[in-house]
Amino acid sequence: MEHPVLAAIGRAGFAALGWFAPEPRDGLPPETRFVILIGNAGPAMFRRFARERDPFHDLIDDWTRVVVGELARDLDASAIYPFDRPYPPILTWARRGGAGHVSPLGLNIHPTYGLWHAYRAALAFPVAFDLPEPAASAHPCASCKDKPCLTACPVSAFDGSGYDVASCGRHLLTASGAPCMQGGCLARLACPVGVAHAYGMEQMQYFMRAFQAARRRELQQHTHG
Repeated sequence: MEHPVLAAIGRAGFAALGWFAPEPRDGLPPETRFVILIGNAGPAMFRRFARERDPFHDLIDDWTRVVVGELARDLDASAIYPFDRPYPPILTWARRGGAGHVSPLGLNIHPTYGLWHAYRAALAFPVAFDLPEPAASAHPCASCKDKPCLTACPVSAFDGSGYDVASCGRHLLTASGAPCMQGGCLARLACPVGVAHAYGMEQMQYFMRAFQAARRRELQQHTHG
């Protein structure tokens, strides 16, 4: 039988991507006895967001704060968001929770969901749960000989050691960036891991628009700064 806390997370449209009992070095509130990392894995969470908000005008971070806040209250937990300032070490916690590895793109790659997931919050509980420790998983990129993710980008923004954000952003602001804007990041789409959990087209386009808008704002600030 599924643990009731994990079941509640699933009913809310989120996936439990990893969990761990914290140590002082993790930098969590001292009363925290257990942490569950939750987020979207595949399209389920975005479907709920699109039902409840307008993806063309509303921010998913604002929606996340509302719905995860309600979930945390129902579960007697506190929520820590990756977009809080100062930024919490979500990816470090992900490693602690057995939730993946660093891909050649710099993105976290999950053994089941591949690149088709993202962390939306860490739920911090004042009590410990009897959940099995996540099993260690092999790095899925280690056995990928061709690494198509590194050659799919039309502006070679990825070289296996870093991500050229500026080149990617400039590309998306031009007409030649239309295939990425309309169909999603070509580098992410090239990854063979977790393809069954790929985002729907509306979800891909939402995040591409959000990234494009952020790059446009940064460019304007640089121009007028």
